[in-house]
Amino acid sequence: MRILDGNHIDCKAWTDLVKESSVATWFQTREAFEFYDSLSFMEAFAVAVESGGTLKGVVAGYVQKDGRKLEQFFSRRAIVFGGPLLADDITDEELKVLLCALKEKLKRKAIFIETRNFNDYSCWKEVFVQCGFSYEPHLNFHVNTETIEIAQANIGKHRWRYIRVSMRDGARLVETPTMEQVEKFYGILAELYKTKVKTPLFPMEFFKKLFEQGSAKFFLVEYEGEIVGGTVCMCLEGKSLYEWMKCGNEHFHKNIRPSSLATWLGMQYAAENGYPRYDFMGAGKPNEAYGVRDFKAEFGGQLVEHGRFVYACNPFLYFAGKKYIYVKKHWVKN
Repeated sequence: MRILDGNHIDCKAWTDLVKESSVATWFQTREAFEFYDSLSFMEAFAVAVESGGTLKGVVAGYVQKDGRKLEQFFSRRAIVFGGPLLADDITDEELKVLLCALKEKLKRKAIFIETRNFNDYSCWKEVFVQCGFSYEPHLNFHVNTETIEIAQANIGKHRWRYIRVSMRDGARLVETPTMEQVEKFYGILAELYKTKVKTPLFPMEFFKKLFEQGSAKFFLVEYEGEIVGGTVCMCLEGKSLYEWMKCGNEHFHKNIRPSSLATWLGMQYAAENGYPRYDFMGAGKPNEAYGVRDFKAEFGGQLVEHGRFVYACNPFLYFAGKKYIYVKKHWVKN
């Protein structure tokens, strides 16, 4: 077996593994790694295991820090969106080698490593645990978008009325958004994160690079010449459309619901362009109230629990950092 790092991973082998793996997502593609690597505020990483000349697994992601110096120290984390890219026939030993290489690479760069799984990794769960990862339950919705008819039929009547009335009263999709319109969308998203989500939002550079590279679909909603909301989705050909970030100004007009319409526009695009699944990328923890989950549930998706694997590179700083971030989020005034 051989461990490969970043740009030393064969591009064709990586692309072929994405096509063949049942747990592939856009976030583990070469394109995603190159996008992470293009951003100034995060450090991209990728490690892979090759056995017998065949690529058997890749883990790609980024190390992110937030805020000022003290907060950056406590918030250094390595995020693996989607979960590792694994061959369906990867052996336990090959996976162990891959995970050990990942831990070695990140042990001085991040306080913890977190894989945010969008597919079922239950058959590999024991190997992750043996390698020191803990499993944390986390929910998600997968929406069937094999056809427009299926997608529409599954939406709750209450939510479909919001969508239908929004379109009737003049809200529409911006077919080819400009950079200026993306900036308007970012302004609405930033306000949402500041007032409700209360977690750090990527800087405008993130959205600018996505727009320039053509890596994303921006489903922006316009009303009377103004951007009032939208969503950013990533695409994995033939498999899934991923709703990464969404927002909407819900209070300026009683009949216009940009968040609902933006999600429907994404689902419609998925159904019309060969993406059989619309992935909401998360719906909170089980047994905890979460308004966003209630919103997503009205689009008729299947509730799945594929969880997250977490490895504490520095257990003391990991638990101290969690407490620091919690206090800052809930008690420190903006």
